Amino acid sequence: MNSSIVSIGSANPGTPIAQEDISKFMQKAHQLDEYESRRLNFLYRKSGITTRYSVLDDFEAKDPSEYSFFPPSKNLEPFPSTKDRMSVFCKTAPDLCEEAVRKCLSKRNVNASEVTHLVLVSCTGMTAPGVELELMSRLGFEDSIERYCIHFMGCYAAFTGIKLADKIVKAEPGARVLVVCVELCTLHFQKEYVEDNILANSLFGDGAAAALIMNAEDGLQINSYMSQVLREGEADMAWGIGDFGFEMKLSKYIPTLLDQGITKLKALFEEKFDLSTVENFAIHPGGKQILLKVQGAFGLPERANFHALEVLKAFGNMSSATILFVLERMMMDDEINGKILAMGFGPGLTLETLLLKKA
Repeated sequence: MNSSIVSIGSANPGTPIAQEDISKFMQKAHQLDEYESRRLNFLYRKSGITTRYSVLDDFEAKDPSEYSFFPPSKNLEPFPSTKDRMSVFCKTAPDLCEEAVRKCLSKRNVNASEVTHLVLVSCTGMTAPGVELELMSRLGFEDSIERYCIHFMGCYAAFTGIKLADKIVKAEPGARVLVVCVELCTLHFQKEYVEDNILANSLFGDGAAAALIMNAEDGLQINSYMSQVLREGEADMAWGIGDFGFEMKLSKYIPTLLDQGITKLKALFEEKFDLSTVENFAIHPGGKQILLKVQGAFGLPERANFHALEVLKAFGNMSSATILFVLERMMMDDEINGKILAMGFGPGLTLETLLLKKA
């Protein structure tokens, strides 16, 4: 019995926003002088990101008077509350999810009524009744479908969803499990000009992705997985709920911590995954430096990060949904065959790994 990711669909809101335009928004929002504006521009140019997406139009507005979500004032006061931001999530997340799910199911010619389990993943929005219930109404899922929600785990949460789906399929071989990740990261823009916010504001974008997992001989077969917590980085990546959106703790030392952590764990990786036989890697593009550090820690050739870098370039970091964008590209790449070791990182500092085999 093979549990496999047999199709992936993805979606983004609106049109791509140039990283340069987002930088201009940030300069106004942070009320930066000429010197700090040049420093911020440099960071954005070196980010490896060309465009990102947002459910908000404000980030490409030329002037504060054009803002539709943030107050049209230089200091953005009164700054939108968490309730304001969750209101936008509730209105926009179902649309993105629906698009991603329709694409996913159409690739496999599976009807919504055939899906037996629905797993919703998000760390940027929560509501009850949830997005998954809205999807049931829109897409025609059976009222008896089993629903699960994975919230607030961060960028590695898609791995948790996939592992849950794998366990369900192994317990119920006839199951067809849909894992849906939706992340509206840009809703949680923070205007205080501190390191954590500067890094987060330069990286994150919005998107959704859906993966269908079932008993099949094709697709990306799920072979094994492993979780590790790198305690040295426990304080360097964190995620909390504030009065004005969700607040990110994101240290510039994370790439170095991952490099050190992976180097220490290489023997464990070899024992678990037989690394010398792994042909391909799917690394969560949390940032350009993260990709380069992981590449260096494993001694990988530059081409190993090709799809991850392309996703980062076009979409930025979409938290949990991002790895599914990478895997979707790898599924469509005829030159990729054999084993794929996927890796994701998140608060903790948590490292998730998933060994797949492209059949």
